[in-house]
Order: sequence, then C-alpha cells, then structure tokens
Amino acid sequence: MDLVRRNTDYAVRLMVNLARNYEKGPISTKTAAIEEDVPYQLACKLMQKLHSAKLVESCMGPKGGFGLSRDPSKINLLEVVETIQGPISINRCVLGTNICPRQESCPVTVKLAKLQDHLCSYLGSITLDVFSPTQRRKRGEKARELKRRKG
Repeated sequence: MDLVRRNTDYAVRLMVNLARNYEKGPISTKTAAIEEDVPYQLACKLMQKLHSAKLVESCMGPKGGFGLSRDPSKINLLEVVETIQGPISINRCVLGTNICPRQESCPVTVKLAKLQDHLCSYLGSITLDVFSPTQRRKRGEKARELKRRKG
C-alpha cells in the first residue's frame, strides 16, 4: 500500500519545480515534465487538477505556462497531496463513528488517529519554499554559522 501515490509524487515534483522557478515566471508543462521525469500527458492532467484547486495559475502565450498561485512559503505539501489523492486517511476506521461499530472502544483506532494527525501536521508544516535554492542556501549558511559558533 502506498501512502503517497505515484500521481501525488509526480504532482509534488511539479510543484517543487514551480517553486524553484517562482521568480523566473511561468514554466511550460512540457519543460517541468521533462525536468522532473513526469510523463507529459499525466503532467498536463495533474497541472489541471492543481489549477482547479487554485494552487497554480496558467498564463497563455508563447512564453506562457504555469506558475504558483501564491508564494511558495504559503503552499504546503498537505494541500498538494489532498488535491491529488483526496484527504489522507490511515485507515477507514478514523473517518467517523459510522464506519466501524467498535471505534469508540478500540485502542487501535486511537493510535491510528494519532498517527494520521502527526502525518497531516507534518505535511502541513512543509512549505514549498524549503525546496528553493535560496532557502537551501539560507539553511546552509545557518548551519555553517552554528557550526562555527560551536567549534
């Protein structure tokens, strides 16, 4: 069982590509698909889904393509995952009391619900800006500074 499906992985890669190119303007789907090893036809479908969810904007014309609809620091991985594959559910039993008659007395449901909360919280805390070259440089500089202070 894949928690993050292949299409979701592809969509995340496409979104990371758009985040890396955020200040450069729109990127064509073909370019992003090639750079991220995503089949072009599938990339087109994924970009349309992301556009419908208002995570990306499209720009027509010879230099057109797609770009993020918001700053990369305002888009998190949970939004991307849920746009492509729907709400995350570790198990059906955490979806509601009408799914499983044992839910209220089941110790497993409690643990699975906690795992789901952690997973959603974690994915929600990762914004696309952490994948941009500028952010990586900043993190590298901070790490070097901390190392220098300790050393």
